[in-house]
Amino acid sequence: MYSRNWPRHLLALSLFLPLGTATACGPDFPLRLLGDRAMSLGELPEGSFQFEVNRLGKVITGLKPAAATAMSRDYESDLDPYVQARINAEQLGLTDAQRAQVTRLRTLQDAHQVLAESAGLAPELSLYTAGAVAFNAGDTATAADYFRQVLALPADQRALRSTWAAYSLGRALMAINQQAIEQNQDASQDLLQQARQAFIQARQLSVDGFSDPLELGIASLGEEARVVRQAGDWNSAVELYATQSRQGSPVGYSSLKQLIDELNAMPEAQLIPLLEGKAVQQLVTAALISHVGWSFGEQPPAEQKIIKALVQSTTGSLDNADRLAALNYQIGDYATSKTLLEHAGDGGLAWWLRAKMALRDGDKALAASAYAKAAKAFPQDEDWGLRTTASGDYEALKPGCRVEGESALLALERGDYLQAFEQLYRSQDLYWQDAALVAERVLTVDELKQFVDQQVPAPAPLTQEQRDNYEPLSVAARLRDLLGRRLLREERYAEAAAYFDNPGLQALAKEYAGLRETAQSSWWPTKRAAAFYDAGRLAREHGMELLGYEMAPDFATFEGNFSLDIPEIKAAPLIAAGEVQRQQASVAQPNERFHYRYVATGLASQAADLLPHTSQAFAAVLCKASGWGTGLEDQRALYRRYVEQGPYVPWAENFGQQCEEPDFAAANQRYVIQSLDNVRSDLRPYKRVLQVGGLLLVGAVGLLLLRRRRQAS
Repeated sequence: MYSRNWPRHLLALSLFLPLGTATACGPDFPLRLLGDRAMSLGELPEGSFQFEVNRLGKVITGLKPAAATAMSRDYESDLDPYVQARINAEQLGLTDAQRAQVTRLRTLQDAHQVLAESAGLAPELSLYTAGAVAFNAGDTATAADYFRQVLALPADQRALRSTWAAYSLGRALMAINQQAIEQNQDASQDLLQQARQAFIQARQLSVDGFSDPLELGIASLGEEARVVRQAGDWNSAVELYATQSRQGSPVGYSSLKQLIDELNAMPEAQLIPLLEGKAVQQLVTAALISHVGWSFGEQPPAEQKIIKALVQSTTGSLDNADRLAALNYQIGDYATSKTLLEHAGDGGLAWWLRAKMALRDGDKALAASAYAKAAKAFPQDEDWGLRTTASGDYEALKPGCRVEGESALLALERGDYLQAFEQLYRSQDLYWQDAALVAERVLTVDELKQFVDQQVPAPAPLTQEQRDNYEPLSVAARLRDLLGRRLLREERYAEAAAYFDNPGLQALAKEYAGLRETAQSSWWPTKRAAAFYDAGRLAREHGMELLGYEMAPDFATFEGNFSLDIPEIKAAPLIAAGEVQRQQASVAQPNERFHYRYVATGLASQAADLLPHTSQAFAAVLCKASGWGTGLEDQRALYRRYVEQGPYVPWAENFGQQCEEPDFAAANQRYVIQSLDNVRSDLRPYKRVLQVGGLLLVGAVGLLLLRRRRQAS
């Protein structure tokens, strides 16, 4: 019935978390902004290298982004998956006869033989296949000639192989140039320029709609970047790789990381001139603020050198000012960061940094204003991906949500509790734990209920199929569940059931509410006892779903499978006395993990109070309650109470383990018997006197009756 299946989702999520920065074995937990408020406000999280480099790339109108499907591999085949993909793509748009013919021609070693045996094939197919065979044989000059012949055909005669021929021509020309270098000949700038133009042509042909199943138009960006990089143009190479990455190609991303590694390894004399280029400058800044190369939260030693070189190269520069300000903030150079922010514009990152600088200056009002501007400036869909903190927590970083979360910390401090909750709640799953803590510990139940009633309509319950697929509850449903549980805990039974997310839980909530009301209102003690006991049993069996705290001490958010160490709330910087008072007023009673088990045991004890101590029901209730998983001290107290007050029952030797169900009907009879037994016990010392008195009383009654009979006669 409880549908979150949190451990399964945690396992699934862990497969996608970034590696290399965790400090211990899992499980890992989401970052809590409320965990260390000063750190949350003071730190500037590392950026996303993927996001940063994509910012550097250009949008190419008409060029389709890379397909999201991963390349599949047939492990029963010896073929490289890329070769297999090429074979599959090569057969698209062909008849069965053409497929067979092209497949056979591909096995030949002589390009001229390909042409001789290609009767019946369209010229673009025969010429391209001949060029491909020549290329694979190492005859790159011949291959280039055939690819040129394909491109020389009328456009309507080369629909299938135009993009292929242009891309392959570029590769052939690059190979020719490389062969010249290996033969100790100078690199030909003309050949490099021809190769670059071929890759540009391939990209344009893809944009124009010529067949491109292998996404050669996107791949051409990386190949062109290789050309310009070889020619010494680092800035153009960075822009091309960044554009390739922006098109969805992982090759562009990995190539930029490789460039960063090369820059890190360079001596300063070689590095500084390259950093004068804007694109290289931006790439290095992106890598630095994203902590590329960091391991276990530690900065690589080589990074200090490149930071120094970058700072020297960007002195007085206002380009990329917000990113440079972020870098200087991260390394603790707040003065430089402040100066750069004067020229950083009105982007989200700039306002985020201004908020943090205001906090450093002690101006919380200015910080709140800057946070508000940052939240508006960041696009809602801006996503920096997953990060892992030095402590092993993970954060799905959406900067717009993060700045609102930080702003919520200031709202809590100044007593704007509802605003703080709304800001955290808008993050949905990202900071749900923080939102949940505020909802159940800081807001009053009426404040929370009003918010839910006005802004959180009941979502449709999950279908059985969704439950079978372990689909998690929406945040809205989780919040309503939280409210329902809180209402039950605060004994507002009539209001609670409607907030639970499915009919099953609603029925259980109504049953629990009815039992608690019966236990309080019924006049017959056995009926009250039975209601207390049944309420306790229900609290024990379904307490997490009905009464559990979303956060401490029960952690319903993890279905109780994990417990986090959350220190006791105390007044401190960023934690005002008003919040402390509210949290203390709403703490669990008792403040123990699985607190509802203690609630259940308490209800069973109240049931026992109403039962005859000589009854089987009294013993059975105490026996059942002692097995409900509370502390050892409570278990001993229940057993001691049975020994001191209860009747002998044969199953008591396994007290708490093997218990009979309480027989409340039989307990009704025990009220009379127990009352008589109590009277006998009280009168036993006066037995002789009572016997004599009884005889005298009987004699007196007899004499009285005899006298009346005589008078009547």
